[in-house]
Amino acid sequence: MSTFAVGDEDFLLDGRPVRLLSGALHYFRVHEEQWGHRLGMLRAMGLNCVETYVPWNLYEPEPGRYGDVAALGRFLDAVQRAGMWAIVRPGPYICAEWENGGLPHWLTGPLGRRVRTDDAEYLVHVDRWFGVLLPQVVERQIDRGGPVIMVQVENEYGSYGSDQAYLGHVAGLLRDCGVGVPLFTSDGPEDHMLTGGSVPGILATANFGSGAREAFAVLRRHQPSGPLMCMEFWCGWFDHWGTEHSARDAADAAAALREILECGASVNVYMAHGGTNFAGWAGANRAGALHEGVLRPTVTSYDYDAPVDEAGLPTEKFWRFREVLAAFAEGPLPEVPEPPRRIAGAAGAAPVEWAPLEGVLEVLGGEESSAPMPPTFEELGVDRGLVRYRLEVPGPRQPYPLSVTGLRDRAVVYVDGVRAGVLTAEDAVLAEPVAGPAVVELWVESLGRVNYGPRQAESKGITGGVRHERQYVHGVRARGLRLDAFEADTVSKVPFRPVAADAGPGLYRAVVEVAGAGDAALSLPGWTRGFVWVNGFCLGRYWGVGPQETLFAPGPVLREGGNEVWVLELEGGGAGARVELA
Repeated sequence: MSTFAVGDEDFLLDGRPVRLLSGALHYFRVHEEQWGHRLGMLRAMGLNCVETYVPWNLYEPEPGRYGDVAALGRFLDAVQRAGMWAIVRPGPYICAEWENGGLPHWLTGPLGRRVRTDDAEYLVHVDRWFGVLLPQVVERQIDRGGPVIMVQVENEYGSYGSDQAYLGHVAGLLRDCGVGVPLFTSDGPEDHMLTGGSVPGILATANFGSGAREAFAVLRRHQPSGPLMCMEFWCGWFDHWGTEHSARDAADAAAALREILECGASVNVYMAHGGTNFAGWAGANRAGALHEGVLRPTVTSYDYDAPVDEAGLPTEKFWRFREVLAAFAEGPLPEVPEPPRRIAGAAGAAPVEWAPLEGVLEVLGGEESSAPMPPTFEELGVDRGLVRYRLEVPGPRQPYPLSVTGLRDRAVVYVDGVRAGVLTAEDAVLAEPVAGPAVVELWVESLGRVNYGPRQAESKGITGGVRHERQYVHGVRARGLRLDAFEADTVSKVPFRPVAADAGPGLYRAVVEVAGAGDAALSLPGWTRGFVWVNGFCLGRYWGVGPQETLFAPGPVLREGGNEVWVLELEGGGAGARVELA
């Protein structure tokens, strides 16, 4: 058994100074069968440690109902087999460009801005969740023969709040649950962030992408002693739908990494390998310096311009980082693992059948509710997916503007069954006035809950109301369609029909024949926006606005012969469209 401690200047392993050369790899963004390969890539780059978040909402979809929580323990076991240490960042909030920053929708819906504070109702759920999650971390601590050497208290709290009682509760809860390894916090290297996010007696670390000497000087003003560490060295960045692809020069990133290490500091490369926001789990941000502007949804790929790319392959940045890290590693670096198997050749197919969106909702949707005002996604129990709102404009009455207040995020509007437009603004007005009587349907999709900043915990759907002229239209029927409703046994009940020339939004089915299965890039020429599954595994959202053009399909998801593909097209049609793997 070993001990790991925070010394006056260094981290101490069994009393011996050590430097942490860590890299972020979120196990939940990588297919489990590929964990070993990705960890091998990090070792070959020169890292001795791996860091991961834990997304609460992935594992507790409803209060007290848990999914595969044990996945974290299996990943930590894989870390140990790879000969690495592990840093765990369990939240409860994680940011991570992940849906709602990892907080469950059923919690932020009723509590709103009371989350991430010393609020009694919020903390009841946090206490219960940590009680379920943390035993597998505790039993894998380094002093018990495992790889876990440090655990984080909350995450970048100084960017959000200043509730020291809340941070103290989380730190105490970690200790009460048995966490005995050093605790730490991480914040931006700014006075107000370090003031708001630090906890007395707990190691503070800094997050930045450049300017290490200046950043550490700020950190030293708040923490005169203790090891220096950049807990998030931003070597790349993520993309939003409808924007330019983000990339960072490899030589520039390598120089910034070298500067961190020349300061005598430890580092965690964020991201060393980004992976993928499978199953619609990508979050969103708000534009502007204060993060209060328009919604900017994050793309499905979390490649992050990382040194190990989304498919697990080394980039130029990998080789540059390897050169830098080799000078600070103990002993020669391992050989670079062989790349994962790639699909042998291109394959593609057109959809053979489809079901209109209305028919899909009838089979896979939740119960329809009826209320005077529109319910939110949270009130309907919808985390990822869409909601159909249906209401009737009374008549007879002359045409008036139809407006929606508090819209989040995107509504496709139909009037008497005819598409009338797409609304995206929070307070939006349909282009053409509507006369009464009329039946109005608004199919609203969540493009991802905000994961960072003051707008976190906002609800989705129609959070205000629908007005005809100045008059609210009351009597709203609403029905949700959750992404996790799409499973083989349920989709088999959908009333598919042959694809017609006028086939519009709905669920399409195609069969792609594959020879030589392996990793592949899936492209969807002719489609507009929606989600795609391969053999029941949801690859995530596609959208023609870019910058992402293909979706990563992990080799373990594909199989020799026929592969069933479902495409949930939300705005366009599937006639003439194709599904292609290469």
